[in-house]
Amino acid sequence: MRRALDLLYGAALWLSAACILLIATLVGLQVVGRITDAALQLVGLPRGGFVILSLSEISGYLFAAASFLALAATLRSGAHIRVTMLLDNLPARARSVVEAATLAFGALASAFGTWYVGAYALESLRFGEVSPGLVRVPLVWPQAAMAAGAALLTIAFLDELVTTLRTGRPSFRAAEDAIAHGREG
Repeated sequence: MRRALDLLYGAALWLSAACILLIATLVGLQVVGRITDAALQLVGLPRGGFVILSLSEISGYLFAAASFLALAATLRSGAHIRVTMLLDNLPARARSVVEAATLAFGALASAFGTWYVGAYALESLRFGEVSPGLVRVPLVWPQAAMAAGAALLTIAFLDELVTTLRTGRPSFRAAEDAIAHGREG
């Protein structure tokens, strides 16, 4: 089960990276198009007029997908920002209880968000909603990516909760401890 979950988190992280790479590629192509047009104009030739239609909208959708798809893997790796001033000053048992409670709350909040984002995506699918830009993107695509990322985050919270209940500490604490010791050393 551990291997399957780690593969799932890793696959979502790779999809997130692919979304970021696609944004960079599209923006890079647009920049090259503008530079080419400026160079053509400088030498008196007609501009090519290369434009990626709805670039800002498409980039926004890809960024939302990338952000949500990366949530589970970043939670597991300890990359989420946590304020641990209170936790660092608690006895081990109390810290474990507080961490388990916050992970349970995170799982509930994430499940709530997953439910509503998923319902919104299904509604967009049912009504065939598309973006208002020149390129009519079916809104269910970015919404489904967000729902998938939120669902994975819910699973990751539950995964960490089970780990914390079994061992007394979440798996991401090792990464946090390494960072803390790196700052001290």
